[in-house]
Amino acid sequence: MQDNEKKPALRLKGFTDPWEQRKLEEYLEVSSQKNFEGIYTKEDVLSVSGDFGIVNQIEFQGRSFAGASVANYGVVETGDIVYTKSPLKSNPYGIIKANKGKNGIVSTLYAVYKPKQSVNPEFVQIYFEQDARMNNYMHPLVNKGAKNDMKVSAENALKGQIVFPDIKEQRTISEFFRNLETLITLHQRKYEKLVNIKKSMLNKMSQMGHLYRKFALRDLLTLGNSVS
Repeated sequence: MQDNEKKPALRLKGFTDPWEQRKLEEYLEVSSQKNFEGIYTKEDVLSVSGDFGIVNQIEFQGRSFAGASVANYGVVETGDIVYTKSPLKSNPYGIIKANKGKNGIVSTLYAVYKPKQSVNPEFVQIYFEQDARMNNYMHPLVNKGAKNDMKVSAENALKGQIVFPDIKEQRTISEFFRNLETLITLHQRKYEKLVNIKKSMLNKMSQMGHLYRKFALRDLLTLGNSVS
């Protein structure tokens, strides 16, 4: 769907109403929550990944990159939206993700938003996961500094135009993609198990003649189907 179109070509069953063009600030509001009371520590610092979304920094990167104090870090609760101003290869103006995991904190380089009742946080992430849409949205709002840093306030990052459906369709779309991601994960695990079986067989190269006699093609297919 082009951003100036009000009805996408492909719809989930039961939805026919046009999508509405509005400013993003009508769906999100800037969060002012800070970690001033020290409820969260360096172990609770979150990072934003293009591939994996919002993740615990230590669990994802093996260490914390936080400074001596995290008192001024922004609090991110489950369901909050985070905009990272760090440029990525496919997203030179940063990315927008929803926090689907536990509460935590992020550095001041991130903007944190609270979703209003008219928006589903997961849908916001899905909407901006298309690189071209994310880049086209942020490009007119951002000025890049001499060090390639993003010159845009948390408030101004919400000034762009988006095209969203009503909350019911947002939730249905989010559920569809959530189920799809679960299916992808299941097949990925199955693939990884089959790769390990292959590696095990290759490690027993001296026994391959015996293995070929033992396993007919249909037996290998059966083995693959049994992995879950």
